[in-house]
Amino acid sequence: MSASCTSNTSTSKPVYCLFENVKITDSVKFDTYKKSVSSIVEKFGGKYIVAGKPRTLEGQWNPQSLVIIKFSSLEQANRWYDCEDYKTLKALRHTSGEFNAVIMEGLGK
Repeated sequence: MSASCTSNTSTSKPVYCLFENVKITDSVKFDTYKKSVSSIVEKFGGKYIVAGKPRTLEGQWNPQSLVIIKFSSLEQANRWYDCEDYKTLKALRHTSGEFNAVIMEGLGK
């Protein structure tokens, strides 16, 4: 069953989606992804909290960039990530470089 690309509200704890950009291999594809993804994120109530090059303080972690998106609930984050519109962009992102991504629940509203 495919996810619908429609919004739904919830009163759960906020959820954060973190994307780590390890390496860009095709900047044209990645630029196309970046130009298109925000409207889909916003459709599900997502808000960009952080985007840019981090300064590593400890350890071997050295991403080119990080993005953190806040959603109102785990349900909303999953609906966004699994929706048909984002699946197309996700495939484009996967062919543009190497990434890691996690979703985690926040501490509260």
